Amino acid sequence: MAQTAIVSEELAKKFATEKETPYTRWVKSEGLDIISALYVQNLRTVELKPWARRGGRGVFINHDASRTSNDCYVCEIPPGGALAPQRQLFEEMIMVLDGRGSTVVWNDSGARVSFEWKAGALFAIPLNCWHQHYNGAGREPARFVSVTNAPPVINMYEDIDFVFNCKHDFKNRFSGEPDYFSPKGEQKGLLLETNFVADAVSLPLISAKERGAGGGHIRFNMAKGSMNSHISQFPVGTYKKGHCHGPGAHVIILSGEGYSLMWPEGEEPRRYDWEVGTLIVPPNRWFHQHFNIGTTPARYLAFKHEAVAIRNPQGVPKAWISRRVGGDQIDYADESTVVRNTFADELTRRGIASRMDAIYQAELADLPPLAKAG
Repeated sequence: MAQTAIVSEELAKKFATEKETPYTRWVKSEGLDIISALYVQNLRTVELKPWARRGGRGVFINHDASRTSNDCYVCEIPPGGALAPQRQLFEEMIMVLDGRGSTVVWNDSGARVSFEWKAGALFAIPLNCWHQHYNGAGREPARFVSVTNAPPVINMYEDIDFVFNCKHDFKNRFSGEPDYFSPKGEQKGLLLETNFVADAVSLPLISAKERGAGGGHIRFNMAKGSMNSHISQFPVGTYKKGHCHGPGAHVIILSGEGYSLMWPEGEEPRRYDWEVGTLIVPPNRWFHQHFNIGTTPARYLAFKHEAVAIRNPQGVPKAWISRRVGGDQIDYADESTVVRNTFADELTRRGIASRMDAIYQAELADLPPLAKAG
């Protein structure tokens, strides 16, 4: 049984100064908190504090296991107001949680584009472009969640003025294309190359049987950035295969009701119930598995840095490959009976029929043989 590696206070003090970083010091200087939890029940109701520099309210969510790869923050734009203009030398992807409004993006060359958004919209800010967000409603705040790769950038330069005030246009990322934020894109396999999704909740998906449960999947590359994201959905009465990957995935529930199990290898699974708006951040190399116990399909968005994806020589994420052949995905046939029985009992309690028996049987047709011991 794996154990959490807690050491003596004497040893911990020897590394105390290394726990703080330029990034964490910057967040504190902004007057904001960092929520270190790997689970936030609802991003729509999480408590925010005044954010003077941006002219809104915010909170950072950054679990220890992902603190050096990417972060997450929730921000609120006041009714009828706007956030202060900002540019930055780190990438940012945004999903609108509540409200409607618009964003203006421009560079030092004078190229300028504006677009409108509402709850469910997904977009990215081109690297180092000036941008400003406006709330289109006069009575209610607008709220969004953002994932950035600020931690490694701020930690590397340790110069906040440089990070937020560097005069350079990355024209290969943005050069003022009028349709830059139009809801279009080119589909390449599972990857949709686009800079704007009008409604992540209703976006059509592509079949992805490799992840189990007959679900749908789509991946994004936005603003030509190194960060990426994907949306997955799975039907009523089903659940996804367990898997693990690197740190930094921020899983946001878009629809449905259910729970996730997460655990480091060798330990018992821990349960986290979710609803629309829940955030789950699987720590580095923890196995995790998502279960639909509601009456509608369950859909989630995973914001993440490329460091999350541990790939095989063909470029396939190992989280999509069976552990039987060296990947990081647990086949249904190899999962703990506790996993299967807990789900079945939960559906019975709710009067929902399981669809898993046919899925278990279908898996057997393509299941790789178990590796021989020794």
